[in-house]
Amino acid sequence: MSVPYRITFLLTCLFGLIGCDPFAKPETMMDEYVKRLGHVLDVEPKYSDLIYIERIPRPRERKLSIPETEINMLDFLALYGCELQFVVGEKNSIMGRVMQPLNNLRYELRFIEAARVCLAEIDNDNLRQKVSEAIETKQQSLPLIIWNATWGTDEIARLMSLSNGLYQPEQSQHEISTYSNDINYLNSVVRKLQAGDYADDLNYVGDIQQRWQYGSRAGQLHNSVRLLASRLDDATQILKQRIHQKTLCPQGQPNNKAKIVESVFFNVYIANVQPYLSSVNRGAEQLFKPLAELADIQQHVMPDSFRPYYDQSLRWDNDKGLWSKYQQQVKAHTEAWQDLLEQCGLRPTPD
Repeated sequence: MSVPYRITFLLTCLFGLIGCDPFAKPETMMDEYVKRLGHVLDVEPKYSDLIYIERIPRPRERKLSIPETEINMLDFLALYGCELQFVVGEKNSIMGRVMQPLNNLRYELRFIEAARVCLAEIDNDNLRQKVSEAIETKQQSLPLIIWNATWGTDEIARLMSLSNGLYQPEQSQHEISTYSNDINYLNSVVRKLQAGDYADDLNYVGDIQQRWQYGSRAGQLHNSVRLLASRLDDATQILKQRIHQKTLCPQGQPNNKAKIVESVFFNVYIANVQPYLSSVNRGAEQLFKPLAELADIQQHVMPDSFRPYYDQSLRWDNDKGLWSKYQQQVKAHTEAWQDLLEQCGLRPTPD
């Protein structure tokens, strides 16, 4: 065999081995974990369907209808000299009619501020009344517009998309930290707007939403939690079946079988599964707590079509939601391992 051919052959074998590593990807890792656990405990593994997860509603189910505030042509001309005339003129342009939600929020805030200034310059009582009513209508509609500029955007749908695989910690941890800080900032902006403070510049909010378009990190975390909850439950059923059917150590002391099982616990579960669980836990807490807050502080305008998604996929305190189910499965799996290894005097204890 020539040297170049030998090198090519060895590289092919090496890449083949890497490609076949069951622990290289989360989905194959969890399948392999269930398989090995079943094999070592003499229990036939069963792979359940992944638990159900709500998808973020479609745009028309997320966006709220905004009442129109009409200023007719005569009123518009009568505003000559007011900044409000230029603001209204921009909205009535072709581009103004197709504003994205965040730009529409910017317009509404500019309208309110310009209209307040304009009131002091209007001599006509009838026109002053119309502008005052317009300000009141805009302020009443502002919570709806804020909702559309946050949960009604295409950008947040991209962030929450389930179409881009599983969470990869080594690629995404820095982004998750950035997104967490961004959403906490966005929450503070929303709270200020709700309190009538319109001073914040929304340009940075636009930057935040632009970043959401380049990675479906929230959706990937949802996918990973869904996978982990399902496969951990499969593994837990194997552990429980062995616990109740046949004692691992009849004498209460470690035997050869127990040593093999303990090896799976440390070399597969602790060495491979646990680090991924920890990464998903950390990423989910960083990202979904502020996301849940972004929805929670706007519950008073949340559309009914969005509520199932909020309850099942965002809320941390819902016992029937995704996050609670996941934590329950992690806890049940840990307890099942402890119960099994305790039969052999090998119950793991915290450091």
